[in-house]
Amino acid sequence: QVQLVASGGGSVQAGGSLRLSCEVSVDGDTSNTDCLGWVRQVPGKEREKVATIQSDGFITYADSVKDRFTISKDNAKNTLYLLMSSLKPEDTAMYYCAADKFCRESGAPGEGGTIWIPFFDYWSQGIQANVSS
Repeated sequence: QVQLVASGGGSVQAGGSLRLSCEVSVDGDTSNTDCLGWVRQVPGKEREKVATIQSDGFITYADSVKDRFTISKDNAKNTLYLLMSSLKPEDTAMYYCAADKFCRESGAPGEGGTIWIPFFDYWSQGIQANVSS
């Protein structure tokens, strides 16, 4: 019903930038993609919301990436983007794009404060981003 294909990622030195892309295909109810987002996960840790964008343009970011990452979407190309700038080694993770009717998340204690665990029905394959110091 919803297919998400992520691309981009790779390896970069700290301070550098990477752009992730996610091609969004919907067969049926397009409201299933009213909330689009990027999620990351490090082995052994909980998945973490990075950023979300809703159909009305409302955007949220995790505190850890605010002012460094930018989420955007091109509706004409059915593509979601995540521009990651001023990258840090702690941004190293597997990244996924995800979709759902609603943006839902639950707060949990993390090392640097609250992390937001997102709940999505549809997920892309993971793409790895590595940031070296």
